[in-house]
Amino acid sequence: MKIGEKIKLLRMQNNLTQEELADRAELTKGFISQVERELTSPSIATLVDILESLGTNLQDFFAQEVPEKVVFTKEDVAVKSDPELKNEIGWLVPNAQKNAMEPILVHIEPQGQTPLDDPHEGEEFGYVLKGQVYLHLGAKKLRVRSGESFYFSARETHYLSNSTKRPASVLWVSAPPSF
Repeated sequence: MKIGEKIKLLRMQNNLTQEELADRAELTKGFISQVERELTSPSIATLVDILESLGTNLQDFFAQEVPEKVVFTKEDVAVKSDPELKNEIGWLVPNAQKNAMEPILVHIEPQGQTPLDDPHEGEEFGYVLKGQVYLHLGAKKLRVRSGESFYFSARETHYLSNSTKRPASVLWVSAPPSF
């Protein structure tokens, strides 16, 4: 893990804002922000000051395993819109490609669809949060309404479509990640 990412995680674990950390380390909020975003690197002396303000030291900082992030917020979601297919996909867990499963939130506008997904290893699960969609699984077309779910092995080409006049939202999980 990068130094800036690790400092940010420690700062958040200590429930400190960038400004509070900057005040404790006698630095500027802008500098802390740049360090956390890997836009600049602190000198060893400055890193020592930052780490002391976070209740740790160089030895422990570089020896520690990075704590696993468990809770993700709206700010963590990466969103991709496809105006042509009339959909929006939100990746709910950053870097989920390295995990065993990948949850996404899919919004499909009326007459829209998700991209065609070719057959692959693994399984797919979805839960329709709002509206109604059709699950296209190979030659089959299955209607899935709000409050209903789907689950299948991804051995056939698959995608979702919305042929209604109302938007639809689906929580979709792929294991292993394929989105």
